Formats: sequence, C-alpha cells, structure tokens
Amino acid sequence: MTKRKNKKVTANRNYKDTVFRKLFSDRRNLLSLYNAINGTAYTDETKLEIVTLENAIYMGMKNDLAFIIDTNLFLYEHQSTYNPNMPLRDLFYISSEYQKLVDRKSLYSSILLKLPAPNFIVFYNGKRKMPDRWTNCLSESYENQQGDPNLELKVVTININRDCNRKLMEQCRILGEYAQYVEKVRKNAETMSLDTAVKEAVDECIQKGILADFLRVNRAEVIAMSIFEYDKEEEEQKLQAIYERQGELRKAKSIAISLAQEGESIERIARILGETEKTIKEWL
Repeated sequence: MTKRKNKKVTANRNYKDTVFRKLFSDRRNLLSLYNAINGTAYTDETKLEIVTLENAIYMGMKNDLAFIIDTNLFLYEHQSTYNPNMPLRDLFYISSEYQKLVDRKSLYSSILLKLPAPNFIVFYNGKRKMPDRWTNCLSESYENQQGDPNLELKVVTININRDCNRKLMEQCRILGEYAQYVEKVRKNAETMSLDTAVKEAVDECIQKGILADFLRVNRAEVIAMSIFEYDKEEEEQKLQAIYERQGELRKAKSIAISLAQEGESIERIARILGETEKTIKEWL
C-alpha cells in the first residue's frame, strides 16, 4: 500500500481521513484487528491485500478500509452515528469493488468467475446507547417482501465504545486504546472548547502511553481530524433527530387522517395525538 505524504493539515469540512482509518491503515494494526474479530493468529501483514476504493468518496460512497485475505473480502467502516442504511450503502460499494476486481470481458465467458466472499463490518462508537453487537439486513428495506429475499446483504456492527466488547478490546490493544482516546476527547469537550479538548486528550494519551507512538508522529493531523470528526458527529446527530421527528410527523398525520375518516372530531384527534387543533386542521 502506498504511504500518504504528510501535508499541512487544517480542520476543514473537506477533510477526507479519520483517526480510525489512519490508525488502521497501518497493516500491522489492521491485521491485529482482523485476528481479534476472527479468532485467527496471522503474523504476516503482507497477507493483507488492501483494495480500498480511494475515489469512492467522490462517487458518493464511503468505506474506511477494504482488504482481501484468504480469498475473503472485508469492508470495515467506522460510524459515530447509528445508520440502518449501511446494507444499502455497502451494496453500492461492493458492486464497485467487484467491477474493479473483474475483467468485464470475462463476464461473457462460459467459465464461472470466482469472487472473494464479502464480509461487512461497522465499528460504532456513537453516543447513543447500543448493544455490543447487532446485524442489519438489506431485506429490512424491502417493501412487501414475502418469503426469503432474492438479494440479501448483512452488515455486522460492533460497538467499540469504552467498556463494550471488552474481550475484543483486550485482544486488539490498539482498538482498546483508540476507544480510550475517543472517550477522553468527549469527556474534555463537556467542559472545554473543542480545540482545547482534543489537544489535551492527545497530550494526556501520549503521557499515559495510549496510542503514544501514533499520536507523537501524527499529532497535528490527528488533532485536525478529531476536530472535524467531532463537528461532523454533532451535525449528523442533529440531522438524525430532524429525520426522526419528520418520520414521527408523517405517522401522526397518517393517524389523524384515518381518525378523521372514521368520524372523529378535530378536537378529539388533537387530544389523542397531543397536537393543537390548528395543526390537525392543517394536516387535514
């Protein structure tokens, strides 16, 4: 994998990398994470073939890390907000991966093409309380699905917040230290400006030996990335709250219309839904 050249870093909204991606772009760290998740004990990081689509972000897609090992293709992504649409996003991404891996002319061959089997994993460390692990399926998005879906894609999400999946954190020390760093940034941000919170978290981690080598070498870049990520996380949470509210409003409007069709008065509908009579009139 070609190493990225160091550039002057500023915290702006066009920043592409994340701390998670930069940390696990190191093959040794990535192999350690893979071993911890899969219960393997590989030591040769050259066994990893990195196949991340570097231009995916410009194509409206995003994936932090993609690699092949033992004829299996793994897509790893970090998320700080809950997103049930990950299966659909990964469907678009894996299609592009396979297009890159396969010679299109061979699609018309009579010989069966062999593909690396895909595996989709999301590492979640958002503020919303979530279980240690869960699975989202593409079929959950289908309307009027009957029987087994003809196209399925499953995404496993692993909670990497501090005190979650402790065994995994112990088996992959770097992941555990990353969780500690994120926790320190968030705790500091409760009482400090974001810039100060991040800088002090970086300095404290270096002093305590948490991601120390990584933070020393990449201090300025990590600070810039962390500030950008935290801002982005706050924005995504606000947008998510808006979308959830919009969904609740759509349901309420639908219920109001149904009740009105059944002959209920505007006054009673307003009481049932906890809205004003003026709002109910506007919906109807």
